[in-house]
Amino acid sequence: MKDKQNMNSFYRFWLTQAASQLGSAMTSYALIIWAYTKTESAMAVSLMTFCNFLPYVAVSILAGDFIDRHSKKKIMLISDTIAAICSLFVLCTFAAGNLEIWHIYIVNTIIGFMNAYQSPAQSVAVGILVPEDKISKASGMSSFSGNLVMVFSPVLGAALLSAGGLELVLAIDLGSFLLAFAVLAFFIAIPEEIQQKEKTKAFDGFFDGMAFLKENKGIFYIMLTMALLNFFSRLTYENILSPMLLARSGSMNVMGIVNGILGAGGIIGGFLVSLLPEGKHPVKMIYFSAMLSFVFGDILMGLGRNVFVWGIAGVAASLPIPFINAGQNVILYRTIPRKLQGRVFSVRNAIQYCTIPVAILFGGFLADYVFEPFMQKGTPLALSLQHLVGSGAGSGMAVMFLCTGVLGFLASIFGYTRKEIRRFEAEEEQNK
Repeated sequence: MKDKQNMNSFYRFWLTQAASQLGSAMTSYALIIWAYTKTESAMAVSLMTFCNFLPYVAVSILAGDFIDRHSKKKIMLISDTIAAICSLFVLCTFAAGNLEIWHIYIVNTIIGFMNAYQSPAQSVAVGILVPEDKISKASGMSSFSGNLVMVFSPVLGAALLSAGGLELVLAIDLGSFLLAFAVLAFFIAIPEEIQQKEKTKAFDGFFDGMAFLKENKGIFYIMLTMALLNFFSRLTYENILSPMLLARSGSMNVMGIVNGILGAGGIIGGFLVSLLPEGKHPVKMIYFSAMLSFVFGDILMGLGRNVFVWGIAGVAASLPIPFINAGQNVILYRTIPRKLQGRVFSVRNAIQYCTIPVAILFGGFLADYVFEPFMQKGTPLALSLQHLVGSGAGSGMAVMFLCTGVLGFLASIFGYTRKEIRRFEAEEEQNK
């Protein structure tokens, strides 16, 4: 009975948070359009993402102990409120005609800071509400809604932007926040025991999390390999995919179709994970899925010359991602004691996502100054690669996809063959 009540609370939490995420994603999309229109600079748009990720990774080092010692519900409510105040600031500043690009950088920095607290608090809350045998299902539902947001936020954001301008998008974002806030505050009970501890030093939570990982090297190695996989993935998809498609096809429609298919693949993957029984082989779920994503996603994306092949590559790249997330969540929630989850999840965020802001900046540099010029030089290697990916604008970025496909595949094999990680498989076999 208790598990059923908690799952009902999770369903309400998941649904309203998805609505709030949709509002936030529409605002992000609208602000990207506003920023590019105002500055005509791709770097200005990249810096918006960078300003969000950098504080998120940096503050995660400090957030864990605070999360374990305080109410997860209050942390989420306060974090979301501060993010909503930032949206309200943007709305008021824009309405007054005073909005500048540096305002967006500051707002994104604050939101990234708050996400460093909100994200692990939410992870712990999900672990409290969802029974252990339903973790994979909950992870699939989160992947499903996240990809649904990714697909529909640009469409809805653009439609609302055309209909009522940035003010309408921001107003709907604030409305979705109020819905999620009210449901979480008044209709969701999170049965948790707050740890009473003496005042600690700033980095104690980080050291506690690292001490746990030192004793549980399998989890630590999973985090390290996921950081490496995140680097290879964000090196191309985050910055390079849309410019490559546009350069090679000359069509905004092709770019939109392929990005939509990427989101659709994630939706299908999340739906499948939520329907399937609890994963019995979470290590295989992580690394075999990653291998498939890099080989049939990245490599096919680089070899493709038309929207049909790129569409297949998009499904192959994104459909396995929910399985990767579900496999990791199954291991984390089964292994980490609840009293340490805030600290360990915060350390996980710092380790696993620290490579993303580096990849975001490095990918653009490699495309503009290394791979694209190299493919135009006519060297024997460049001519050989042109037989695989073609020539002209975008061919260098296509080669980048080939590189990340091979390197990501090898990194997945490396992770799967680590004995500390394979130990989880041995434990699963013993528990059968």
